[in-house]
Amino acid sequence: MSGGAGEATAQGAVPARGGAVAFIFVTILLDMLALGVIMPILPKLIESFVDNDTAHAARIFGLFGTAWALMQFVFSPLLGALSDRFGRRPVVLLSNFGLAADYVLMALAPSLAWLFVGRVISGITSASISTAFAYIADITPPERRAAVFGRIGAAFGAGFILGPALGGLLGDIDPRLPFWASAALSFANALYGLFVLPESLAPDKRAPFRWRSASPVGALHLLRSNAVLAALSVVNFIAQVAHVVLPSTFVLYATYRYGWDSKTVGLTLAMVGICAMVVQGLAIGPIVRVLGERNALLLGLCCGALGFLVLGAAPTGPLSWLGIPILALWGISGAASQSLMTRLVTPDQQGQLQGATASVQSVSQLVGPFLFTLTFSYFIGTSAPLHLPGAPFLLAAVLMVLCVAIAVRTLASTKTVS
Repeated sequence: MSGGAGEATAQGAVPARGGAVAFIFVTILLDMLALGVIMPILPKLIESFVDNDTAHAARIFGLFGTAWALMQFVFSPLLGALSDRFGRRPVVLLSNFGLAADYVLMALAPSLAWLFVGRVISGITSASISTAFAYIADITPPERRAAVFGRIGAAFGAGFILGPALGGLLGDIDPRLPFWASAALSFANALYGLFVLPESLAPDKRAPFRWRSASPVGALHLLRSNAVLAALSVVNFIAQVAHVVLPSTFVLYATYRYGWDSKTVGLTLAMVGICAMVVQGLAIGPIVRVLGERNALLLGLCCGALGFLVLGAAPTGPLSWLGIPILALWGISGAASQSLMTRLVTPDQQGQLQGATASVQSVSQLVGPFLFTLTFSYFIGTSAPLHLPGAPFLLAAVLMVLCVAIAVRTLASTKTVS
């Protein structure tokens, strides 16, 4: 890839300090852990506010999820733009303190309305994850970013594995206890950051704040400013939509097709998270060094397509497990794509880039659940021309093939990306 923005970023970066990198890892881990801790208990808490009406609680829970994704969509670009103007450190730390205060609010919420307010604030403060990724882009040379992004990405898997398990245990003691635990984790992380987190963006590398760039629509202008950047953004969006098939339909699918109980489903999801962590933490660096970012991106996308194909076509549960390690290799593409994209913008645009990317990804959280649940419902219904319970995963595989096609065409037609 040509030097341009990448070399400028490397020259302007603060040397990567172990404590700072560890803090960003812990920040994302605790953000995901805090979210995971309340996952098993939030639906039950909502149900307690609506006289244990499960159907009504399910609708409200869906509304909570939509509101959270909308806040990510709106505030990820805003926080990214603020970090480009004022630096990464204040945005990350204030978001951590805000998240801690928000979980206290949710723990004390006397009504459903207050609980909803807390969930909205949680969506806003969690949008700082994009700033954390911009921090990594600041302090890491371009050639090492894919590996570091992969290790940071392992925090997502760890948080979602440990969080629900911890939340379930604490929720059995008291339904409000998981919120207090999440508040304590976030507050401890913020205090830790006060002592170990240096600023990564030098004052001479900062950009003036513009409301146009800070809005979701305005942030998309950055993604359209370069043909390769725009194409990679489309690939990321389609891939994120495909990813939603797992949280939206896997439990229903495995229970319906394989007759699994909740224990088997939980262990299988844990296996998914463990495989993803291994790939993110250990495999991405060596693979990118050997193949280069371009080929690593294509390999990861192909593995995603093959993994979804196995999950959707496997006639038995044990055979479906063969798709899990293949699907985990899909994680290579995310880190490679992020690294390629950071090379295409200047140092004072890294926050805006990460915010715009997170905003686009949040849209997938709005589109994906409807797409895959309706597909699943249709193909197990009596009106379907073919009884095909694996249809959602086969659809996800098709989306991944589309990603491969776009990536191949884009990367083959330019010399900008190595």
